[in-house]
Amino acid sequence: MTTASPTARRRFYRSSLMKRIYRSRMLYLMLALPLIQYAVFRYAPLMGLQVAFKNFNMFKGMWASPWVGTKVFQEIFTNPKFWLALKNTVILNALDLAFGFPMPIILAVFLYEMRSLTIKRISQTILYLPHFLSWIIIGGIVTQIFGSTGMANQVASKLLGRNANFLMNETNWTIVYVAVGIWQSAGWGTIIYLAAISAVNTDLYEASEVDGCGRWRRIIHVTLPCIMPTIVVMLILRLGQMVAIGFERPYVMANDMVLNVAEVISTFVYKMGLRNARYSFATAVGMFGSVVNMLFLLAANIGAKRLGEDGLW
Repeated sequence: MTTASPTARRRFYRSSLMKRIYRSRMLYLMLALPLIQYAVFRYAPLMGLQVAFKNFNMFKGMWASPWVGTKVFQEIFTNPKFWLALKNTVILNALDLAFGFPMPIILAVFLYEMRSLTIKRISQTILYLPHFLSWIIIGGIVTQIFGSTGMANQVASKLLGRNANFLMNETNWTIVYVAVGIWQSAGWGTIIYLAAISAVNTDLYEASEVDGCGRWRRIIHVTLPCIMPTIVVMLILRLGQMVAIGFERPYVMANDMVLNVAEVISTFVYKMGLRNARYSFATAVGMFGSVVNMLFLLAANIGAKRLGEDGLW
């Protein structure tokens, strides 16, 4: 029996690879579209990160602007407003995680356990609706309800004998901020968990009923353990956004009276980058946040694996 030479083996593998690619050419063509989209809109803009290390001049352009090394980062780390924005971002994200992350899981379990299909569909529609409202509309609703002349303040004035100042008091504003965020996103977040629960083997539910498990014990011992991998993945992704925060929600809901708790990284970057035209400063802040988010993501993934879960990779 003769052994093929390395050159012959390489030719064979190359030809077989080309044949497999040709047979699946339509699938590769479909894959090319998102790859091109990511290359153009995700990876190509990474070249702009060099602005964080330059004294950017819009008239000279990104390439002709002079390098300044880490001078911009030194300025950031000595700016007290940056540390305030970073602290507020972490605190608000931590509150969203503590109170907002479990809510879609709870709602998904309750929706799945509903016996009436009609009530279930109506409930899902009501829960999904806030997701499709822009934050400008939601901000107007919040102002009308919790503003100084809003319905909530009028009720509080009659019950407590004083104005509650929901949007003017820092503690009350934080509570409203977190509550509105949960209301807006919890219903939409149930979609992933409902899909995970629907994929649970029904034989497990039947076996639990045979063993005498009631509904609550079935949820605790069957449903939650079976969707735990999905919960862990979503938790890791949320932890990877601890220093990232959406712009619309804090910008629309904030006011000058609560800036000590409402000024976050996204609004800070907007004010420094667009209002003050300090593009290098804003780019450096965004880059710092991305690096910290990546570290959170890696740490969360390692922690999940040490606890026996699969993690992201």
